[in-house]
Amino acid sequence: MRQHPHLYEINLRVFLHRLGDGINPARLSDVPDEFWNNLRKEGMDMVWLMGIWRTCPEIIDQCCFEENLVQSYGKALKDWTREDVGGSPYAICDYVVSPDICTEEELVRLRNYLHKIGLQLILDFIPNHFSAGSEVILTNPEYFLEVSEDTFKSDPYTFYKPKFFDNRYFAHGRDPFFPGWTDTIQLNYFNAGTREFMTGRLRNIARYCDGVRCDMAMLNLNNVFHNTWRGIINEKVYTKPDADFWADAIREVKNEFADFIFIAESYWDLEWDLQQLGFDFTYDKKLLDRLKDGTPVSIRDHLKADPDYQNKSVRFIENHDEDRAISSLGRDKSFGAAIVISTVPGMRMFFDGQYTGKKIKLPVQLIREPKENVHKAVKEFYERLLVIADDKIFHEGEFYNVKIAPAWQDNSTHDHILAYGWGMNGSHAVVVVNYYGAPAQCRLRLNMEGTQENIVLRDALNDKTYTRSAEEIHTQGLYVELPAYQAHIFFY
Repeated sequence: MRQHPHLYEINLRVFLHRLGDGINPARLSDVPDEFWNNLRKEGMDMVWLMGIWRTCPEIIDQCCFEENLVQSYGKALKDWTREDVGGSPYAICDYVVSPDICTEEELVRLRNYLHKIGLQLILDFIPNHFSAGSEVILTNPEYFLEVSEDTFKSDPYTFYKPKFFDNRYFAHGRDPFFPGWTDTIQLNYFNAGTREFMTGRLRNIARYCDGVRCDMAMLNLNNVFHNTWRGIINEKVYTKPDADFWADAIREVKNEFADFIFIAESYWDLEWDLQQLGFDFTYDKKLLDRLKDGTPVSIRDHLKADPDYQNKSVRFIENHDEDRAISSLGRDKSFGAAIVISTVPGMRMFFDGQYTGKKIKLPVQLIREPKENVHKAVKEFYERLLVIADDKIFHEGEFYNVKIAPAWQDNSTHDHILAYGWGMNGSHAVVVVNYYGAPAQCRLRLNMEGTQENIVLRDALNDKTYTRSAEEIHTQGLYVELPAYQAHIFFY
């Protein structure tokens, strides 16, 4: 795995439906080699196939037609039908590939082919819960968070009675800030047996892929689990463990699969904690929030964090949980944001449809998407950007922030500009983005060591070349003027 890798997420069920005949979806083995080869040519290092595990069909009618979900289906897909609702890919029966998608043998063949062309395979791990209809509830009910009948009656939305039992009650999985997910059952992470079981599932998954994206990974931290279920869990029977689940599980898996990659979906400023427990990468939702609603100054400050933290951060502007960047940011601002997440340290994540300007966020329960035209300007922009971001300097170079100064006295528009660089073997790449909705000017203090009287700056993003005085840059700084949300990527 190269440094600062590029990850491409595919909503697998939707993707295969798109490749199908209009009635029946394609299978994973039907995806042409050309598709995977093109991803590699575009600079991708990893492919995340989101939604490969088997779900429980009977849960769909029970849980997937609540009013808020039905409204979201109609908003995203005007002509949706019952057949378009496939249930949440995060409410799984068990870690068995869905027979509608592929067989284990087909998955292994794909992984081998991806390795042949230089791609790694990432799959889902959902540590917090299983489907409310999972057979694991019948075979091993002790792994789940069981409650009394009185607790169930006090809150029948958060708690439920599985079909397997007449008089046993359990908790639905949940985020402590939101109502329970009624299509799921909560695992009990204060039970040593549960931890051993889930670690075993991780070891088994590692036979088929190169890493996992761990859904809502912070929910299994001891303190978070305790605070979420305090008063519900019987702490006389299940006491808080000394170590967090992730520390033990990651160590055990990596003892057997040394290069296995752990990616954490993480929030609530717990990213650093998860990195210390062994995660190779953690989501950087804060950067996305600042790119959406923050100031350029707040983005610059964010990129001054400790290098170890930055290198393990997953940068993105859209994924299956987030609004499409074109819709949430607008086209021009999304271009500026895409330049940033593609050229700063860490893992750079892209979502299927991002390159073509898709605008509609699809609820994860839907397996069919609306038809959207390819946005020509967006496609051309990403074609240029991905070639640039694939350059060795953005993967093997050393990242540094560039000092930004006013272009002249009483001009404060320099605060709207982001600037940073990468150095490698005497060469430099400097990224300059006006992340504001009006023109901005500044002067940049660039590293001029070893340069001649004049310096030639090649702007790879705009296919232009500039010759400037090295002395002027050294004494005053490189003068830059950019329209709203425009950028330079200089090589020199």
